[in-house]
Amino acid sequence: MMKITLICLGKLKDACLRGACGEYVKRLRPMCSVDIVEIHPSKLPDNPSAAAISAALSAESALIFKSIPARSRVYALCVEGSEFSSGEFADSIKNGAVKGAGSLTFIIGSSFGLADTVKDKADVRMSVSKMTFPHQLARVMLLEQLYRAFQINGGGKYHK
Repeated sequence: MMKITLICLGKLKDACLRGACGEYVKRLRPMCSVDIVEIHPSKLPDNPSAAAISAALSAESALIFKSIPARSRVYALCVEGSEFSSGEFADSIKNGAVKGAGSLTFIIGSSFGLADTVKDKADVRMSVSKMTFPHQLARVMLLEQLYRAFQINGGGKYHK
């Protein structure tokens, strides 16, 4: 069974978002194991300097790297990443499995994004959309698309 790890900077604060994530995790469990790792983002002042942001992202990257399972195919969610249709995303997951990746890791950064070192380590840079969404909503969207991808790959009816 494939293992999916979501590494997320920050906790879900909104009960509606927690409920939606819980629903998709429940739906995914028969098809894969899902582990959500929440990392506390670095504290920054209201108007941080570029240097402070860079230092915070660097500190967060050390925690992210410790959380990535060995031999996992890593997807970094970032604005400069490639956009996938649902079918293309399903193919990416299927191709990772064919290439022996029994584990997929998806990294969602804080509102300041991810350090370049994290993006450079990723096998795939992925963008959810050209639009800007709160990183907490991105978690729900990613879990929904993972569920959709597993349904597509398994010939399920959800995608239709």
